[in-house]
Amino acid sequence: MKNDRKYFFTSFLLFVALSSCSQTPAIDSIPERNPKKFEWKKLSEGIELCENDAPKMSKINDSKLTILKIDPRKFDFFLFTATEFQNQTFTADKWADTFDLNVVVNAGMYELANGLIHRGYMKNYGHFNNSVFNAGYNSMIALNPMDSLQSAFTILDLKCSPWEKVKNNYNSYAQGMRMIDCNGNALSWNKKNQSCSMLVAALDAKGNIYYIFSRSPYTHNEMIAFIQSFPFKLTNAIYIEGGPETSLYVKVGDTIIEKIGSYVSQTYPNDDNDHFWKLPNVIGMRLKK
Repeated sequence: MKNDRKYFFTSFLLFVALSSCSQTPAIDSIPERNPKKFEWKKLSEGIELCENDAPKMSKINDSKLTILKIDPRKFDFFLFTATEFQNQTFTADKWADTFDLNVVVNAGMYELANGLIHRGYMKNYGHFNNSVFNAGYNSMIALNPMDSLQSAFTILDLKCSPWEKVKNNYNSYAQGMRMIDCNGNALSWNKKNQSCSMLVAALDAKGNIYYIFSRSPYTHNEMIAFIQSFPFKLTNAIYIEGGPETSLYVKVGDTIIEKIGSYVSQTYPNDDNDHFWKLPNVIGMRLKK
């Protein structure tokens, strides 16, 4: 009996140790391979593209990161919501064709049951897609400033810039979840075991916008670590979307780029999606003439 108790106690300790390890954020386990040097391709004045290996291999698809760098001084920005257009939804390329846009991305997560309403606060001038501020979402995309001296597009960390102080600075807002804070520190996500295709937005010190897309699924903590491993510092990273809804569309001159998500562990665990899904809310960018 003593040996049985000793065996049980030893097994219990081993179980606790393994469980503790499984809860350690993936932030500490990057990288596993050395990505190539970042090489930027200029698409037009104020927009550049880089495609690079992710620091860690995924078992699914190409393990690539597509990074779009945008100078907000060279673009006009628009927030489009289906609730402003008779509840019509369009694919990213259709939004672009309809409104003569060069870049279209998701404006954030929306309620799948309703199909139209953003999961956080969303306002476009006098129109509210969702007037309810989500206390758990501490990041805010802001565009169309009241003051022309402010950046045409920014991402606000609401822990650094309290909402009450900034809510009247811009005409258009889309709320979301932080991944990297205003100082460049990682935020540890609780969904440690969920992996998905993903689109993230962030800023550099000059206010340039970076959209980071991955078709291959990674956890949120892994993506945070990837971004922090870049040879340039990014802050104010916000989670845009994951899974098959994830859309990045670029049309500049003769260049057309279509990046489409697919995989979500547990809820959509396949890499079969081959088309843009219709989106209710998007951010559109148009090169200034």
